[in-house]
Amino acid sequence: MKLSFLGAAGTVTGSKFLLERSGKKILFDCGLFQGIKKIRERNWRPPAVDPATLDAVVLTHAHLDHSGFLPVFVREGFDGPIYCTPPTADLAAILLPDSGRIHEEDARYANRKGYSSHEPAEPLYTEAHAKRALELLQPVQFDQPFTVGDAELRYRHAGHILGAANVQVGAEGRHLLFSGDIGRQNDLLLAPPEPPAKADWIVMESTYGDRIHDRRDPIEAFEVIIERALRKRGVVLIPSFAVGRAQTMLYCLYRLFRDRGTPKVPVFVDSPMTTDVTRVYRRHKYDHKLSSKEIKDAFGIAQFVSSVNESKNLSANHDTKIIISASGMATAGRILHHLKAFVSDARNTVVLPGFQAPGTRGAALAAGADSVKIHGRHFAVEAEVEQVDLFSAHADQEELLTWLGAAESRPRQVFLVHGEPLPADILRQRIEERLGHRVYVPDYRETVDLS
Repeated sequence: MKLSFLGAAGTVTGSKFLLERSGKKILFDCGLFQGIKKIRERNWRPPAVDPATLDAVVLTHAHLDHSGFLPVFVREGFDGPIYCTPPTADLAAILLPDSGRIHEEDARYANRKGYSSHEPAEPLYTEAHAKRALELLQPVQFDQPFTVGDAELRYRHAGHILGAANVQVGAEGRHLLFSGDIGRQNDLLLAPPEPPAKADWIVMESTYGDRIHDRRDPIEAFEVIIERALRKRGVVLIPSFAVGRAQTMLYCLYRLFRDRGTPKVPVFVDSPMTTDVTRVYRRHKYDHKLSSKEIKDAFGIAQFVSSVNESKNLSANHDTKIIISASGMATAGRILHHLKAFVSDARNTVVLPGFQAPGTRGAALAAGADSVKIHGRHFAVEAEVEQVDLFSAHADQEELLTWLGAAESRPRQVFLVHGEPLPADILRQRIEERLGHRVYVPDYRETVDLS
C-alpha cells in the first residue's frame, strides 16, 4: 500500500493524496494550488498521476483548495465516481462553476491586456468543465460505508464548514484516516469534529499548528464593535467569505439583536453566491447546530440582494445599515463597489471578520493603510477599520492536539499536511512531546510505502 502526497505538502493548498493498493488508485481531495505565483504555477503542470487511471476521487469538503482541480482531472480523462457528503455536493455545485467562470474571465482579461506569456491565454478550465465534473459526484451520507475495490470507506463529521468530513479507509484489517480540514471545538454553527476513528496511519492537517486562537466570546467581541459602529450612524461594511463566514455573521447579528439589545438596523447580504450557499444551510438543517426556527430567524434578519441595480442602490444610499458582501479579503466582487462608496467617510466602519492574507486589500486595510486602490483609483481610508480574528474555521494547535489525542486507537504514524513548513514542524514537536506518536512531515510529491 503506497501513499503519495501530490499537494498540500509544505503548503496549505492543492490537497491531493493518492492511495494505491491491490491495483486500485484512489485520490483523496483534488484541490487547486492557491496563493503566491510559484505555488499557483503548479496548477499548469501535467498532473502527477494520470487522471484516466484513477478508480475514484474522495472529497473531504467543498473548498476549492480541496475540490477546485476536479475540472482539470475530468478534462484530462477521469470519468469515475467522485464521492462526497450531500452538503459538499450542493456547495460544489455553486463553487466549481463559479471558479470556471473566473478562470475564463481571467484569460479574457489577460488577452485584452496582452500580459500573458501564452498567446492566446487559455483558462485553466472552463465553466463547462466544472459542470462535467459535477455530473460525476456521488453523495454519501455520514457514517454510511461505501467501497472502492475491497476497501471500505466511511465519512465522519469534521466541523470546519458545512459537509466537511474526515475519511476512514479500511482494508485487510488495516485503517488509514484522512482528517480533511478540522474544525473548531466551539464553532457557533457547527458541531465539534468527531474524534478520529480507528487508524494505523493518520494524514492530518496542520494549518494552525503554531498558534492558539483568541478565546474571547466572539459574540461579545462582535457586540462591542457593532454597537460602536452604529453609534456613529454610518454604514457598516463586512467583507465576508460566502461559505460559512457570511452565515456566521448573520447568526451573530441575530443574537445581538435578540439577546443583547443592539439597535436593529437594516442588514443586507449583497453576494449572489452567499445567497445560494445560505439556501444550502436551509436544505441541510441536520448538518449544523441551528434549529429550523433559528435558521428562519437568523437568516431572516437580512435582505438578500440579487440584481446589480439593487447593489448599486445600496452604494448610493448612505443611510445607516450593515452590508455583508464578498469577497472576504476585499480582493474582488461587489464589496469593492461598496468600499468605493463608503471607505472615505469617517462615520462608516469596515469590519474584517478574520485573517487577511498578505498582499490583499483586506490586509492593507487591517494594517492601517491611508488609502486603498480599487479599479485603478485610490480612495482615502477615513472609515474606522476593525479586524475581528475570532471566526476561524480551522482548529488551532490546542484543538488539533485534543482531536488527535481522542483517537480510538494509537496510530503507528501521523503524517502532517496542509500547513506551511514552520506550523507543521511546531505541531510535529508538540504531538511527539504530548502524545508520543511518531510524526512525519512529507515533502511535495513524496511517496511512502505503508506496507
